[in-house]
Amino acid sequence: MTVDDGFQIKSEDDRTDPPKANAEIAVAEHDTLKYRLLGPSLTKPGQDAVDQQKVSEVIYNASKGSKFFNNEESRDKNLTQKIEKILARKRQLERIDLASDLRRADDYITELELSRDLSQIVVHVDCDAFYAAVEELDHPELKHVPMAVGKGVLTTCNYHARKFGCRSGMAGFVAMKLCPQLICLPLNFEKYTKKAQEVREVLAQYDARFQSASMDEAYLNITQYCADHDMSPDEAVSQLRAQVFGSAKITISAGVAANARIAKIASNRNKPNGQFRVASDRATIMAFMQDLPTRKVNGIGRVFERELDAIDVKTCGDIYLHRAFLSKLFGEKAFHFLMQVHLGLGHTSVRPSEEHERKSVGTESTFRDMSGREELRAKLRWIAEELEKDLARTQHKGRTLVLKIKLHTYEVLTRQVVPPKAVAAADDLYAYALPMFQKLEREIPGMKLRLLGLRCTHLTWISSASSGRFLPPPNPPPPRPTVTTAQRKPTPTATNGKSGPSKTISKPPRAKNAGRKWSSSSST
Repeated sequence: MTVDDGFQIKSEDDRTDPPKANAEIAVAEHDTLKYRLLGPSLTKPGQDAVDQQKVSEVIYNASKGSKFFNNEESRDKNLTQKIEKILARKRQLERIDLASDLRRADDYITELELSRDLSQIVVHVDCDAFYAAVEELDHPELKHVPMAVGKGVLTTCNYHARKFGCRSGMAGFVAMKLCPQLICLPLNFEKYTKKAQEVREVLAQYDARFQSASMDEAYLNITQYCADHDMSPDEAVSQLRAQVFGSAKITISAGVAANARIAKIASNRNKPNGQFRVASDRATIMAFMQDLPTRKVNGIGRVFERELDAIDVKTCGDIYLHRAFLSKLFGEKAFHFLMQVHLGLGHTSVRPSEEHERKSVGTESTFRDMSGREELRAKLRWIAEELEKDLARTQHKGRTLVLKIKLHTYEVLTRQVVPPKAVAAADDLYAYALPMFQKLEREIPGMKLRLLGLRCTHLTWISSASSGRFLPPPNPPPPRPTVTTAQRKPTPTATNGKSGPSKTISKPPRAKNAGRKWSSSSST
């Protein structure tokens, strides 16, 4: 048996027609590259009815020969080679006794089952096409036509544009080929931040300790709220969504489940402007996960999806069938993650992002190819100023400063320095970043960039005296008490909805810290 340059293993007899074999290899590589070019936002809501094969052809032909295409082609070939090694390793494992690995996997499943908590009500809320929705409030004429936010690269697009295959992270010129009538507006973060604040004020009324996931999404634990107001989860979430629309004039979608992982998946089920609940019993959860494509799980991207697909793990249910192989093929960390995914387990603790230990704080910017000396320095200075704001917001300084650049060839390079003191001020950030940048300029004559970023690691806390308005509230709300299902009103086991409630429900009192910031991110 020998390994060829594609995915399949050929015997000596199979290789009697080399031209045919080479053609099959070329087709396989061609198809995997096309799938890769669809990008990381393939699973964004609004894409289900899109002919992805047609979209991939447009992206392929529009970008062929470009530096982006060449970079993606190279990365796709590297992934193919990695998958060949995974398959070769799997064939070796199939020849040996894996009984001990199987027992270990089953023991771990038993251990995980003992940790399953079905007593909490966790909600994931996600603003629908947030940046686009905010722009449509100022430009109502764009509500019924394809529109996107972002020029060189789309940060989001409305659902009319998504019908054509447009999505966040897509190059603007590619989107215009898919949808020539697409209208693109420039970003306005100040406007989006104000609108996000309006949404946050409502969320804090249901869970004062909600956890921000980005500017337009968050997790809440509404167990206590439902107990206090004698409401079912469905009623509470419908009320929340209606209240957000009444206050901010934008729609949100929500997923309701026993833990954050399932709630995140469920929030995409009835987008836009809907909600979906996975009942809090083991049988329903296992059935929900059984046929779920692995790519639908947060943490499984296009690379890991392809690696799993190569060993016939296409759904979360397939994970169990291959449990004896997983740790040896992908490592212990991936094995633990995948077993939790298969069982539909996730964290139930929801707390403010500030309470999570941060490993780094960074800011980066993508732009059209830029090579001017002064222009690049001005961009670096702007990045330093933006990072200063983020560090102030999170109340951190950094002992290590990392510079990141992406060349016009899409090659990514990083450099780092350890200043004599922890840094947070823009002047210091720029002063320590500039020598690293200048050295790169000397190493790469005529350097042309399309991305520039700075990141602080090995973080320390800023003293309260210098953190000003970014301090937490003087009397932060205490941790929520644990409320079990026995204390809640019984609710139906399955539900979904596409709009807010029609009846009027009393408005809950506003929480004290309703003004907490969310972190910036692209819109969904």
